[in-house]
Amino acid sequence: MTGEAAGASPPAVELDAVARTYSRGEPVYALDDVSLTLARGSYTAVMGPSGSGKSTLLNLVGCLDTPTAGTVSVAGEDVTTLATPERARVRGEQVGFVFQTFNLMPRLTAEENVALPLVFQSVGRAERLERARDLLDRVGLGDRTDHRPSELSGGQRQRVAIARALVTDPAIVLADEPTGNVDTETGERIMALLDDLHAAGNTILLVTHQPAIADRAERIVRLQDGEVDAIDAVDAGGTP
Repeated sequence: MTGEAAGASPPAVELDAVARTYSRGEPVYALDDVSLTLARGSYTAVMGPSGSGKSTLLNLVGCLDTPTAGTVSVAGEDVTTLATPERARVRGEQVGFVFQTFNLMPRLTAEENVALPLVFQSVGRAERLERARDLLDRVGLGDRTDHRPSELSGGQRQRVAIARALVTDPAIVLADEPTGNVDTETGERIMALLDDLHAAGNTILLVTHQPAIADRAERIVRLQDGEVDAIDAVDAGGTP
């Protein structure tokens, strides 16, 4: 092994022969023997029919779940056998998660929602709120910092969720149907934000059912019945 190879950074994410089963009388495979590597700074879309394992894959990469078999490594750390607090540490340090349903706290303002992940990292209140305001400015909501989710449109709530995902400065951004609950114009703005994050060096893993959204990525992983059915490169023109 050369010195350059020995000192190379590990992939952002690596799944090796991963399976995730659920017991419903007999084992049901949500994922079955999935191996996948996400290079640092890569942009990957995941597509597949309902029940193909897309959300399970995101939950495993995001340290929200553990595999039944195989290993999941995040930034070179095997998270498969970590206890829940240690998985939460890795998630807090490495991963930002954008949920389709936003998952905002209804009684908190936009600023407080964005700042919330920093509470668990023991960041002081003044710094938390300053970073939250900066990110809300970045996503075009600098004039909505004191609004609660019920006072925001669906697109605005999604942008708050994106700001919250970015407040810990994660290397990996996971997005589960981030344009699924917004109009076309807002969806384009959200995708432009994800494009900017990728250009800045973040690793993006995006689940979508929309081919036009998937074509923004560098490659498309297609799942079928819990298995990787195909991995297609996307050319510069936006078609695989």
